[in-house]
Amino acid sequence: MSRAPARRRRRTAPPRRTPPPAPRRTPPPPPLEENALARWGLDHRQQRILTIIAVTAGVIIAAVALTYAITGLGGGVSAGETESATSPVQARPDAYHGWASTPVFAPIAARTADARALTVKEVFGQKTLKAGKISLKLVATKLDGDCAAAAWGAPLTERLAAGECNQALRGLYASADNRYVAQYTLFNLRDTEAANTLVNDLETLHRGGWAAALPAERAAMPRDGHTEASGHAMGHYAGLVWIGRGDGAEPAASDDFVTLSLAVRGVEKSVYRRIVAASGTPTQ
Repeated sequence: MSRAPARRRRRTAPPRRTPPPAPRRTPPPPPLEENALARWGLDHRQQRILTIIAVTAGVIIAAVALTYAITGLGGGVSAGETESATSPVQARPDAYHGWASTPVFAPIAARTADARALTVKEVFGQKTLKAGKISLKLVATKLDGDCAAAAWGAPLTERLAAGECNQALRGLYASADNRYVAQYTLFNLRDTEAANTLVNDLETLHRGGWAAALPAERAAMPRDGHTEASGHAMGHYAGLVWIGRGDGAEPAASDDFVTLSLAVRGVEKSVYRRIVAASGTPTQ
């Protein structure tokens, strides 16, 4: 009697291992559009001057503007110099980061090369600032010839005096639904060294001295709420960006503080126009 051939056992393939999901990375922000300067109101000639300055300095102006805005928030110092017991309770940012001036601002490195005084109309002439889906309306402005009147805290007022600050301009913005508030402060200082010193020193001093919050009926920077800030030296100017939610709450996942910062930094078009004015017309 013949044996039936033995059946071969099927080899069960080992279960496929699903590779662990790659860590989710936040996609890098899109590059700033080349026509951003046009949206700021700079004509073709003015844009060309800025481009020539940027290339000569080895700096791409679009990258500078975007890098400042993106890195100026979210990675800053969250604790600063201990506030003295006698310091007044004032609104100030919970996080701050400062950024030094870059070579693109060389034409306005000193106030002697850019002596014309700033005006409220020049700096805050645009009543609406937009970036992405965020739109901000100007609700209050103030120009002070005494920079100490636009700030609080000895650490800041002393540095403003040392930097020979002769103008401080503040503008307060709010979104239509009052979800967001933002204040931009521009200090007119002696030179780039003074501007760099100011924005860098505020890394540790911002809890003991900051720009005074502008009062307005419609909106105000929250005194006890969460706000964030960044400082930007631009030649002999120092700009302080200060943003937050109107209710003072910490930003939720749906709150885009990067775009909010980009929107309020539209104020800086006045500084870029100063570069153009100080540079003159490029040779053909």
